[in-house]
Formats: sequence, structure tokens, C-alpha cells
Amino acid sequence: MIFQNLIEMIRRIIKRMFGKKDIVERAIEKDVVVSEEMARRIDLYSDIYKNRAPWLNENVRSTGIAASVAQEFARLVTIEFESEISGNDFLNKEYQAFLKDLRRNIEYAAAKGGIAFKPYLSDGHIEVDVVQADGFFPVKFNSRNEVLAAVLPEEIVQGKYKYTRIEYHEFTDQGEMILNKAFRKRSDDTSDSLGREVELNILDEWEDLEPETLIAGVDRPLFVYLRMPSANNIDSSSPIGLSIFDRAIPDIKDADEQWGRIIWEYEGSELAIDADEGMFYRDEATGELKLPKGKERLFRTMDFAGIEVEAKDGYHPYSPEIRDQSLFNGLNNILRQIEFKCGLAYGTLSNPENVDKTAEEIKASKQRSYSTVKDIQNATQDALDHLIYAMWVWQKIGNMGASNYDVSYKWDDSIVVDREKELLSMQQDASLGFIRKELYIAKKYGVSEEEALKMMPAVDTRFQIQEE
Repeated sequence: MIFQNLIEMIRRIIKRMFGKKDIVERAIEKDVVVSEEMARRIDLYSDIYKNRAPWLNENVRSTGIAASVAQEFARLVTIEFESEISGNDFLNKEYQAFLKDLRRNIEYAAAKGGIAFKPYLSDGHIEVDVVQADGFFPVKFNSRNEVLAAVLPEEIVQGKYKYTRIEYHEFTDQGEMILNKAFRKRSDDTSDSLGREVELNILDEWEDLEPETLIAGVDRPLFVYLRMPSANNIDSSSPIGLSIFDRAIPDIKDADEQWGRIIWEYEGSELAIDADEGMFYRDEATGELKLPKGKERLFRTMDFAGIEVEAKDGYHPYSPEIRDQSLFNGLNNILRQIEFKCGLAYGTLSNPENVDKTAEEIKASKQRSYSTVKDIQNATQDALDHLIYAMWVWQKIGNMGASNYDVSYKWDDSIVVDREKELLSMQQDASLGFIRKELYIAKKYGVSEEEALKMMPAVDTRFQIQEE
């Protein structure tokens, strides 16, 4: 409900922001373009990711599968990832600082469907605000599902007050329009309100911000929205992305419930001894039975009088057979469903010994995972291109020597290609003369054929016999 409640507050603030014509003299009715259905969905993503799914209780425990799926995709997407800006050393330094947290940010995006990046100037640096999906409110988008206007709130708690800044961005024909409003309420106020409007300079962090700004000469928004690439079958008209585990939510619920059954099976079949009360001393002061110290969990006392039970010397061991194998088989089948619906290779979550029996099955399973990862990589690279441009614009605004730049990207493809086996095969072909040796050197060390030739040892001709 948190995201849904925030949307209603943001809608009220937008109406206050645009009660008059905006600074580019355009009277347009603005609203958050997130349907109630999508708002509920984002709240659900957040709850599941944080192990607070609505179906969890004292008997149904979380397996943490949703977070594991998001984490695994973030790992696969960024493993051996490299990117560098050339021609602009300052911009590259700021960019590399942002990339340090890229894997974590992609995990948040995978879990909640998307994530927003907003660069800004701060003490001679270009910092990047990271706004998760449950704190990002799109207002306008085009036919390509590119978000052109959005609200990006920021919260700061100081002492007994909570301060909220509403920052509105809109890309227009005149440039990037940025509006700021600040609000304050008591920290213990749980009402659906941002509180009373206050001046921006109430906090040191916001004192340099302008209520209204127009940045001209830009060709795209100065904020970036990274959306997960799967189609939105919840609201096809929405620019909001779906969680990487969206289609597997019913199966995640089944997995949690099945895990609860497994835990109960172990707890319910735990070894115990049902013993007659007459076997133990009774504390005269309290009337409680005295069980052997350290063995209280083992003994279960009862009055055998009148009970037909096969007991020996006043006790009966309780040790039923555990049905864990069939229960784990059921869980494993559920995990395979989650892998398939999330686009993971079989064996990522499920037992790898029970899957991929043939080379073709292995290839198809890895190809599915590779396709999903490649789609996320493509979306991430587009978002990074956009982010670098926005950082470059702020570099120009801050008079930090914004020279032109080039960007390089390197993504790993080892998900579907076994690099060691491929290199071994190439080495054998080169040894047998089926391919030129410099091709193998170039592939192994990631260099050009010309560089590979330079790396190869010179041919020793001292003992070669010259033909007449």
C-alpha cells in the first residue's frame, strides 16, 4: 500500500505545482501515469523482494527465491562487465564511481521492474541519485515508452521532522524543465500527507536548489529510466516495467508453502519419547515435573493410565519415517517452473543433477538464460548511454571542461559459451593446422590478428634445410 498511497500524495502535489501555467507557458493537465493495478503490483514486488509476501505466516516461511532470482540476473548481467569513457577524463572518473554499484542497482531494477538515475552537481562532482521503482512516478511518455516527465521525491529525516522534496522533471521543446517543492511534517506523523510546504533553504542540502529551472539546449531528459525488457501484460499501456519474477509469483508462493511443509515435516517427525508422568519427580513447591536437565525437548510427558499404547517400562519412543524425499521432489519441480518463467537455465535454483540430460537440452536451457540476460544488457547499455549524456550536460553547466567523449562497453557471453572448451578446441585445430595459430592467440587474449602475430615467437630457421 505504500506506493499506492504515495501516488495519491504526488497527484495532489502536481495539481498544486501546476495550478497556474508552468514556466514554459503551457497549460497541460498532468498526472502520474501509473494505474492502480500497476501500483498494487509494484507494492507486491517490493513486499516479495523484502520477504514480506502477503502469504507468509508462522507456518509458511520465505525461501528468499525472489531476491535470489534478482540477484542472479544482476550477477549474470554484470559479470566481467567493463565500460570506459575516453576523451573526457573527469567524466570517466565520475562514471566509474557510479559503476561501482551497478550490480546492486540492476538487482533492484530486476526485482521491482525498473530503476531511475538522476545526475546532479555536488561540491565539484557529478553525483547520481538512484531512485527505485517504488519511489519513481512517471508523468509523461512517448510512443516508444520513453519517459519524458517524472516526479522524483527525496526524503530526509532530521530530529523530530521528516522533510520531503518533490522534484519534477519534464523534457520539453524548450529544454529540461525542473521544479522543486519542499514539505515538512513530524517524524511520528503517520498520516497520508507530506505535511506543510516550506522553503527549499530550510535544509543545507537543498539551499542551492531553485524552485524553477529551465535547461535549454538538451536533446533528451536529464534523468534515466532503466526498464526491464519483458512485455507488460499487467498494463500494456504503461511505461513501467515488470519484475523479472512477475510471471513466477504464483510459483514462488507455492515454493514458500512447500518449504513450510518440509520444515513442518522435520519438526513433526522429530525424535521424542512419550513417557508416563510417574517416571519423573514432581517439584513439591511448584507441582511441575522435573525432566532430565538438557533433555526437556526429548521427553513428552503424559498419563498412560487408561490409554492403550504399546509402551515399555512406562515410555514409548516417537520416531516416524520422514517423507522428505517426496517433498523435496515437489519443491524441485516448482523451482523448475520458476526458472522457466523467469528465463533462468534449469539447475540455477533447482537440483542440477535432475536436469539437462542431453547436450541439446543443456544448450536450449542456457540459450534461454542468455537471451534474457542479453535483453537486460541491451537495456542497461541504452540507459548508461543516456546517463553519460546527462552527466556530460551537468559537466557543461558546472563549467568543468566538458570535452567530447567516446564510450566503450564489454559484456560477458560465457553464459552460453564455455570459453575454456572453445579455446581448447581452437588450440587443437591450430596444432593440427586446420586454422592459423594467430586466430587462436587473438581469441585467447582478446587482441587483433596483427597484435597476435607480434606476440608469436619468431620462427627459428637455423636448422632448416634449404632445397636446391
